[in-house]
Amino acid sequence: MPRKAKPTVQPTTSITTGTQYWLLKTEPGEWSWSDQARAPGGAAPWDGVRNRQAMNSLRAMRTGDRCLFYHSGAGAASRRVVGVVDVARPWYEGEGEGEAAGGAVDMRAVGEFRLPVTLGAIKKAAGEVEGMKDFALLRQPRLSVMPVPAKVWDWICEMGGGFVQDGDVEEEEG
Repeated sequence: MPRKAKPTVQPTTSITTGTQYWLLKTEPGEWSWSDQARAPGGAAPWDGVRNRQAMNSLRAMRTGDRCLFYHSGAGAASRRVVGVVDVARPWYEGEGEGEAAGGAVDMRAVGEFRLPVTLGAIKKAAGEVEGMKDFALLRQPRLSVMPVPAKVWDWICEMGGGFVQDGDVEEEEG
């Protein structure tokens, strides 16, 4: 009996902008928000992904799509969304050897959240935010690239207090 085809990646698209939303996980010791922000023009290739489902997500990204930048790590306190990047260059096949040989998507830093959004806060909201129960971050915690439902995106951005874009200066109160 033939196998059923697995569903393709189904990102959520903003009705008003046409933008798709994603989440990218990285170990801060290997590639942190600071590394991303310091890259020339804030842009760098997102490569080294080997999981087929995660690679399919990268291949489905389009220029201008927005991604949550998630620091994973050993301790629960280190698992959190820290910023937003956008797709500067969609999927391209690796141009060299090693990590980039499989292909990559270039990401550009958009802004760092004013308040990191912890995995614990996201888990607590699972029963309250539409789409959160089915969010891949909670269902497939080892997946490194995943689509984000629009309502979840909005909630995380709200919880993060918005983000500071490169060049913006935070004004001190008082």
